[in-house]
Amino acid sequence: MTDERLVSLAKEAMERAYAPYSNFKVGAALLTSDGFYFTGCNVENASYGATNCAERTAMFKAVSEGFTHFSKIAIVSSSGTFTPPCGICRQVMTEFFDRDGYVILNDDMLGIKTIPMQDIFPYPFDETGLK
Repeated sequence: MTDERLVSLAKEAMERAYAPYSNFKVGAALLTSDGFYFTGCNVENASYGATNCAERTAMFKAVSEGFTHFSKIAIVSSSGTFTPPCGICRQVMTEFFDRDGYVILNDDMLGIKTIPMQDIFPYPFDETGLK
């Protein structure tokens, strides 16, 4: 699946975001290493700590369906500018992304930017930290 198609799917998912407090809508489209895709949107809550990001929504949907190896994820937001994942999402990504996986960001004026996982979160906490 092309990066452009994933961005398009992320934009569709963004339209379903539940963001009554911030009005900042985010959509994500995730591609598994097996070629399946899952979308997600942010879901806010009046207690902000209970809010879930679009990226984690997509990843958790994939995991709940038995997919645990991801190759790329597109992230878009209602700001129309590059919207990188938050730290919590980056940590979750390190659990499931292939080493050569990458993040796709989109800016309505500048187009698509791809960032390798190793660059988006160079020093993750992982299984080696549990020993």
